[in-house]
Amino acid sequence: MSTANLGGRFTFPGTSLTVHRVGYGAMQLAGPGVFGPPRDPDGAVAVLREAVAAGVDHIDTSDFYGPHVTNQIIRKALHPYPDGLVIVTKVSARRGEDASWLPALSPEELTRAVHDNLRNLGLDVLDVVNFRSMFGIEKPGEGSIEPQVTALADLQRRGLIRHIGLSNVTPAQIEEAGRITPIVCVQNCYNVAVRRYDDALVDDLAGRGIAYVPFFPLGGFTPLQSSTLSDIATRLEATPMQVALAWLLHRSPNILLIPGTSSVGHLRENLAAGSLELSPQVLAELDGIGA
Repeated sequence: MSTANLGGRFTFPGTSLTVHRVGYGAMQLAGPGVFGPPRDPDGAVAVLREAVAAGVDHIDTSDFYGPHVTNQIIRKALHPYPDGLVIVTKVSARRGEDASWLPALSPEELTRAVHDNLRNLGLDVLDVVNFRSMFGIEKPGEGSIEPQVTALADLQRRGLIRHIGLSNVTPAQIEEAGRITPIVCVQNCYNVAVRRYDDALVDDLAGRGIAYVPFFPLGGFTPLQSSTLSDIATRLEATPMQVALAWLLHRSPNILLIPGTSSVGHLRENLAAGSLELSPQVLAELDGIGA
């Protein structure tokens, strides 16, 4: 399966960052529950190296994956980083000793998280840092994020962050953040089956040239299940997950994908989705899945 196209390229607004639209999400490189080391550390390194060799130049990560584990694997596998590789990380959480996810939202905690990411990735400056709201998943909760975005903007002025993005946020929160600093990307839950909250937002951001990066593009820990998806995949001689990823690429030109896997085989399947063409008829069928 060809991976040459990788769904085309996208340039983040107001930056020199241009990436292939199919990237890689590093969350699954950590152990079970995104906690502790992976069962196969050498395999995790191999997946990252294969991704970059195949043309991936956009990696999504966070130092609270593990914690620290994922970024340390990225550094081991890829440092010194090739020219043009964009590493996007996120802050706002920490891990409890019981693997729980805990909010870390104070300016001091955000500053510490940025320094943790820099140290474990082996970088002097982070390309993009997403502030992740610790509200709900499919539908983010309302609430001001001004203190947190202001803290990151201060770190940006100090030269530790090049660009700022947002994750798990509402349109109102995006507007609030944009009054503090330019926002280059938004990362929310969105896929062919779950899109009722963000359909209009995708189009709005596209009109403003802002990248939309869906997390859980394949349904998260509960993979997408749909007879329609399976039937279309059979007709196209593809997998259902490839069709789901291809639908996202067709949905809007500002969508960037970060499917994650710890398997080289699954990585190759995900990248091949970037060259899968969907006809208008197929797109109409897939549009009927969502809610």
